[in-house]
Amino acid sequence: MDLNRKIDIISFLHQFFLAHQCTILSIGANHLHVQLTKELDQALMNRPFYWQYIEATGRLGEPKSLAFTTNMTEESTQMEWIHHGSPRLHQIYEYIQKNNRIIQLFEVHQTNQNTLLQPWLLTNYAVQYKGKQQKEAFFSIGLNLINGTIANNMMERLEKDTLSPTISDYCYTISPLITWQSGFKRIEQFISDLIVREDHTWAEMSSQVMKEEIDMVYHFYDEENKEQLDKEIKDIKSRLEPTITHKIINGGIVYLSESFLTKNT
Repeated sequence: MDLNRKIDIISFLHQFFLAHQCTILSIGANHLHVQLTKELDQALMNRPFYWQYIEATGRLGEPKSLAFTTNMTEESTQMEWIHHGSPRLHQIYEYIQKNNRIIQLFEVHQTNQNTLLQPWLLTNYAVQYKGKQQKEAFFSIGLNLINGTIANNMMERLEKDTLSPTISDYCYTISPLITWQSGFKRIEQFISDLIVREDHTWAEMSSQVMKEEIDMVYHFYDEENKEQLDKEIKDIKSRLEPTITHKIINGGIVYLSESFLTKNT
């Protein structure tokens, strides 16, 4: 399955932890080491008794750090292997959804001239392919809320820039011309178009295996065992019927200069 320009996990994690005011200790193509805040330590590290004790004694507490690698061979006691479908990544997805965080970040500029920053709607999607085999892809889409430009692979583009929760001196923003509701609809359509253009050989193969298994079931059951027959067919379809679903992991507004796409292709 050719998943066109899917987002890199390290890029996603980098922006997630940056948006939550964590300190990035080190970052590379395949790894990320981050110092957690108290809030994220409580959410991700499963230390309720520690934090209850700290709060009861009036201490500040010491949040832990996390080190990730996307290279399975580098997994160790110091680095945690993270990948699409890993429990830690889904834990972060659930945290984002539970807290409904809307990220707001600004492109950093060192300037003494007035600089316009345009609003972009940023959305990160998980796309799940279910059939004989199950796979998950991760897409990051940006929509310019002024002129309607749509950019794929947005998180990797943002990795090339410096972002901050606060706006730089001499920079200013303008109000969106496109509403959030309209923006999300446009991005949903963009995602659907990407999926349509994918190679769906996997779905055809899964459908063929499903048909073969259903045909086989008919050889073992007759109309007198219709209840069992229907149950077997239902089970086969639940395992093998190809489906594609997608959901928003998180989103937000990122204010970027007019030259952002040109310099971050």
